[in-house]
Amino acid sequence: MNSEWSNYKLGDLLTIKHGFAFKGEHFASEGRYILLTPGNFYESGGFKFTPEKEKYYLGAFPKEYICSKGDLVVAMTEQAEGLLGSTAMVPTDDSFLHNQRIGRISFDERRIDKTFLYYLFRIQSVRKQIKGSASGTKVKHTSPERIYDVKVSIPPVTIQKRVAAILSVLDGKIELNNRTNVDLEAIAKTLYGYWFTQFDFPDKSGKPYKSSGGKMVWHEELKREIPDSEGWRVGSLLDIAEYVNGLPCQKFRPIGDGILRVIKIKEMHDGFSEGTEHVRSDIPPKAIIEDGDILFSWSASLEVQIWAGGRAALNQHIFKVASQQYPKSFYYHQLLDYLRHFKMMAENRKTTMGHITQEHLEQSRIALPPKKLTEKLEDIIAPIFTKIVNNKIENRKLSELRDWLLPMLVNGQVKVG
Repeated sequence: MNSEWSNYKLGDLLTIKHGFAFKGEHFASEGRYILLTPGNFYESGGFKFTPEKEKYYLGAFPKEYICSKGDLVVAMTEQAEGLLGSTAMVPTDDSFLHNQRIGRISFDERRIDKTFLYYLFRIQSVRKQIKGSASGTKVKHTSPERIYDVKVSIPPVTIQKRVAAILSVLDGKIELNNRTNVDLEAIAKTLYGYWFTQFDFPDKSGKPYKSSGGKMVWHEELKREIPDSEGWRVGSLLDIAEYVNGLPCQKFRPIGDGILRVIKIKEMHDGFSEGTEHVRSDIPPKAIIEDGDILFSWSASLEVQIWAGGRAALNQHIFKVASQQYPKSFYYHQLLDYLRHFKMMAENRKTTMGHITQEHLEQSRIALPPKKLTEKLEDIIAPIFTKIVNNKIENRKLSELRDWLLPMLVNGQVKVG
């Protein structure tokens, strides 16, 4: 250990304040204030807000529990695997509320830098101590007093700032790639919608078909008009792709060195973690996933995504979607677009239907354009998909580099020049 590093307990450096017990009867689907809970955390740090996880609060509460931008907060309960002790910084002012399962951290700036402290909580030795301090049978939880007893070794603030700067550069690039992908996905979705939802694909003269007076015809099954043009017809999601279910991976336990990590719904959302299961590598090829494959989780959480987490094995409850007839951009966006129908079905029939079956795919009804038209759009969207996947792969490598450097930088095993 470097001689400049000093030993402390976290209680010497910071204080943690519990949040407010917001009452469930005041939760709403929209409003001004979003309730900040451990369910909003990424496992690796930061926030992940989705419509399914947002809870707004409409009741009265003490104003001191409104979070400010840059507030450092810590998850006090294990709402999901690996989240206990995870830290994050509040992204905006006056939007989020400090829930009782979250601790807001105050600290002595003369002793510790905020960004360094954020990364300090991500060190395995620190997380292990926090996890060891937890109690509870069903849901593990800890307290400020228990976290205060966690032992750490830190350098002077000047070195802390340099360590934090290095790690922040890596996280900044990851965030930039994420924002870029959001924009690229929006562009691809807009192009698909313009061509195959609004039906303004280029006609023979290169003009937008429907807007230029292209003939339309009412289709009773779809309850809408579709182009009255050669090659257009109505079919199902099964007509455009093959849906291969994953394996019951418990039947393929690892043997020897040849192993693959398993993609379950959690991995689709958050990537691989220490808790990710493994299987042996000689599983049927149909269940092996590569970067760029399209995945569709058909049970519980309905989601479609382009995978870029590396070679892996697919667990049951997730389809690998592929096609020999239609290009990837078409069947990906068709399935993504149809998800709203599946979600409505699941919502309306909660007691009788918890998943999507091949029968539901066969019963779906979609407008099918001529294959040449889908291939023409593929020429435009394919480079966008390639960029999205490459950005995700780069993020994976940057995350691995950051996580490899993190303990060495924070513990002083690598000197910061």
